[in-house]
Amino acid sequence: MTLEKAARVLAAAIGADKVATDEASLHERRHDYWAVKHLRDFLGQVVEAPGMVVRPHSVADVQAAVTVAGEAGLAIMPFGLGSGVCGGIEPTAATIILDMGAMNRVREINLEDGLASFDAGVNGLAAEEAVAARGLTIGHWPQSVAISTVGGWVSTRASGQFSTAYGNIEDVVYSIEAVLPDASLVNLGKAPRAAAGPDLRHLIMGAEGIMGVVTGVTFSLRDHPARRAFSAFYVRDMDHGFALQRAIIKADWRPPVMRLYDARETARSFGAWERDGQGLLLMVHEGPVARVEAELGDMVRIGAEHGATPADPGAVAQWMDHRNHVPTWRSLFERNIVADTIEISAPWSRIGAVYRDAVASLQEIPGLLNASAHSSHVYRSGINLYFSFAVRRDDPMELEDAYFEGWRRVLDATVKNGGGVAHHHGSGRVRRDYLVNDLGETGVALLRKVKAALDPKGIMNPGNLLPDA
Repeated sequence: MTLEKAARVLAAAIGADKVATDEASLHERRHDYWAVKHLRDFLGQVVEAPGMVVRPHSVADVQAAVTVAGEAGLAIMPFGLGSGVCGGIEPTAATIILDMGAMNRVREINLEDGLASFDAGVNGLAAEEAVAARGLTIGHWPQSVAISTVGGWVSTRASGQFSTAYGNIEDVVYSIEAVLPDASLVNLGKAPRAAAGPDLRHLIMGAEGIMGVVTGVTFSLRDHPARRAFSAFYVRDMDHGFALQRAIIKADWRPPVMRLYDARETARSFGAWERDGQGLLLMVHEGPVARVEAELGDMVRIGAEHGATPADPGAVAQWMDHRNHVPTWRSLFERNIVADTIEISAPWSRIGAVYRDAVASLQEIPGLLNASAHSSHVYRSGINLYFSFAVRRDDPMELEDAYFEGWRRVLDATVKNGGGVAHHHGSGRVRRDYLVNDLGETGVALLRKVKAALDPKGIMNPGNLLPDA
């Protein structure tokens, strides 16, 4: 079946208004927010467009699209709001982009069970506002909350800024509804906890569209906290900051936000609070009033034991006010600069070496303007790091090579020191050749077998996540 015929068949099945092949619609869905594709756009290079954009309004529409894609041998890629930054969307002329934006219903908010169900295309901030009106919160606050979908959160295995207390997406998802590559519908998750075999929700979470299409998500909610407070501390360097955060976690405190900035990032983002080349630890404390007060007091004690000195919590207030503001790619490209962020994680015993080696390696890149890092998600056994780099080149045609060199240097340093190469943005195409580091050769082979069993025709987002065989 040709793409043209597939478009006619789908239009007849679900409505012509849901099927687009016009140039403007195809142009809009050529890529997500991956810097590489925006750079190529800026330089006037060809960025291939899909052959068709389908905008389903229902699960039945999704099933129809997947069915036709399978019969026609066309690739099909789910698309939320396009906030992905790892190259999860890379269509060709033989690709159907499944634009989930019209599947935006709040299905149910169940106050007794503390559950909220949404279509997968619901904007993340809209979902949070819907439950907030009932005195509840999902507790999941990625930086992209206002420009991402709840289905995208699941597909990329996302983390939110308040994860240290509230967990990551896998900790707040109750159930997932998805259409599999054979167009069958599956509902995964029925009870608060189960021992009914492997947890099949994890076949969909983090699969980035290669195992099926997320069509609905149910979250387990929590009440809005009664009290919120801020605290901040200066630390001599990142190693001392890591030790302080580890001590806080070992003391069984869980401030939802714990962000440790190295001296470079402190100077760049918190200049009014910069002091003597030290790093800065910012924390948000939430919960019952008595617990928050006790936690604040113990932060002072633990900080003093680790040589940290209190800082003005106004720095935390500034972060809260500006935490989702980022410059556009174009504003950087116009100055011949390419930049990106790379998030990894590692056990406590290895994170210091990852930090030092990655920053040192980045500093070897010609034209480097910045190499820095902060931590933003803390766990009992380790922590993440969020590296930032920026490079300027006289010839803008060299920016893409500089971009990939920055990525290579950070990921190589992470692998060398025993860290995990992907923490919360997903893997996409930019990390796929490093997937073996986290899964091992046998693990990658196992993932291939699962993919082949579910998707024998290979129609679901081919080329994403899994490295070439």
